[in-house]
Amino acid sequence: MVFNRATEWPQIIGWSGPFEGFSEPEQLLAAFFASSNVGLAVIDTQFHYLAVNQALADMNGVAVEAHVGKSMGEILGEAAGPLEPILRRVVHSGKAVMNMAVALQLPGRAELGHWVVHYFPMNDAAGKVARIGVMVVEVTQHKKLEAKLGRLAGELQQKKERLKMLLEISTTLNLTPELGQAFPSIAASIRRVLPYDWIDLSLLEESSESVRLYAMDSSLELPGLGSEAGYPLKDTLGGEAIAEGHPKIFRRAELAAIHSPLVDQMLQRGIRSAYSMPFVTPKGASGSFNLASSKERAFHSEDLDLLKQIGMQLANALDHTLAAAEIGPSGDDRKREWVKAQREMRCELDFEEIVGQSPALQRVLQQAKTVAPTDATVLIRGETGTGKELIARAIHHMSLRKERCFIKLNCAAMPGRLLESELLGHEPGAFPGAVSGKIGRLERADQGTLFLEEIGDIPLELQAKLLRVLQGQGFERLGSRRTMRVDVRLLAATNQDLANRVRAGEFRADLYYRLNVFPLRMPALGERGEDIPLLVRYFVEKSARRMNKKIESISAEAMQALTRWDWPGNIRELENFIERSVILSQGPVLHIPLAELGHPAPPSWATPEAVQREDILRALRETKGWIEGPRGAAARLGMTPANLRFTMQRMNLLRKNYQN
Repeated sequence: MVFNRATEWPQIIGWSGPFEGFSEPEQLLAAFFASSNVGLAVIDTQFHYLAVNQALADMNGVAVEAHVGKSMGEILGEAAGPLEPILRRVVHSGKAVMNMAVALQLPGRAELGHWVVHYFPMNDAAGKVARIGVMVVEVTQHKKLEAKLGRLAGELQQKKERLKMLLEISTTLNLTPELGQAFPSIAASIRRVLPYDWIDLSLLEESSESVRLYAMDSSLELPGLGSEAGYPLKDTLGGEAIAEGHPKIFRRAELAAIHSPLVDQMLQRGIRSAYSMPFVTPKGASGSFNLASSKERAFHSEDLDLLKQIGMQLANALDHTLAAAEIGPSGDDRKREWVKAQREMRCELDFEEIVGQSPALQRVLQQAKTVAPTDATVLIRGETGTGKELIARAIHHMSLRKERCFIKLNCAAMPGRLLESELLGHEPGAFPGAVSGKIGRLERADQGTLFLEEIGDIPLELQAKLLRVLQGQGFERLGSRRTMRVDVRLLAATNQDLANRVRAGEFRADLYYRLNVFPLRMPALGERGEDIPLLVRYFVEKSARRMNKKIESISAEAMQALTRWDWPGNIRELENFIERSVILSQGPVLHIPLAELGHPAPPSWATPEAVQREDILRALRETKGWIEGPRGAAARLGMTPANLRFTMQRMNLLRKNYQN
């Protein structure tokens, strides 16, 4: 700062009384002005610099001494133009202008700079604005960092979208292995990430001199173009890539150099760039995957890896489709078996331990395939033991979230407060005994799938919080006011009639409608009679392998008895019954306790214990294993719950074989 200590400084700070020397406050102010890292200046009402500190001089790229007496226009050049109207407003209104963001190209600097500027009036003794105080904070580096972070965020989002697209393509091919049927969905997935005006799969004819369009999608109107159209290889987008054996990116001039009627039509309708990837097998090239766009440089070298991954998926799917198409009545048996094995492997991967071929089950599996790639909430209904968790896991496995967590929570297994803590999590001290914090199932399931078993047992208060999660993906942990955000797909299961519970006021209607977006009902085992032999063999093999036993056969009488029984406990009861049968089997033939299937009247010679056992079995089946309460098995038998449990333990009867 340059000023004459005896004459200029008192004027600048508005000193009008007798002056003998600087007071201590004035000395402190002068020291702050000179040493501050913030740009400071005082200008007159004609916008000439009266004082400036070193920090502002460095920002302007002009020495401190060169500022004093010069106008802002002389120091800042054209950059002063946008600032002067604001300074006039400060002079005329007497009001400060604060936190004004400016971006200026100063004469003394090579790059655009960013500042936050404050202007405030300095009045004389009469109260009139005589000078303007200026405070300038440079934020150029901050802006650069913001821009860099923005670019990084954009790159991460782009990578996320590209990975999502690859998963969508993989899922579509998994659900619809015939490539021609799957292609429209695949094309839509690609368009969201790599906008195009033309996409096609071209196949080489046997002569290798022409190609036909196996599948295509285009917004261009090209006369005579069809998915089965044939063209000379040299006239197509993929001709050069096939000839050279590697992917190729085309600019407009390179496309024009092809001199092809087809490509010329595309250029006339605005195509400016293209990409082509050849399908290469050990026997040579078989076709190509091609994209074209009206953008000048729609495809870049950094896109090559992504485009190769897309092309490889399409090439594999095309190989499988063509191999399946070649199989006829006189086809090669080995090839037919290979395609069958591929199909069976895909089914196994999709549905894991879901066994059966009945129409009732196949309808449910088809519904699961339909809804899996979406993020829709699924409400799985069905009796206890029908496999609701298995179908939920299958939906997750076929979804775009399959690489993320599948988190489950049984809503009937714990009281309301504990259930809320388990679902939402809690902070230390949220309730007595909460010594440390806990992450809830919702946070653990972020980016993945949350499966809520027996959702009908959620208390009304917690239902409201779950509804909020479904509507806005937001919630608070117990003991916290901070809103957490999650991206969770919800699958719910119940064996209750939620619609009736809504009418009874026991379940929120709005939550029910949010859950019931895609209802799916698991059939009871009684509706799947033809699946029972398959399930029996599956569970026998599973239990025998675990127990290191060798069960080679099941008698016809035993299988008939198993098929006739109505299995009120559904698949869970059947599995537990088969496990018990394997335990009882001493040889290679499965031994089943036939007495437990059906309720024949006890013979006259039956012992009291045998009669009691039959009564307990009947009560357990009728109550589905429920012991306590006025409708429980103990009440039906006229016993206390403790006495019934003791008797069941003595008779080696397990509640889990019949329970909800």
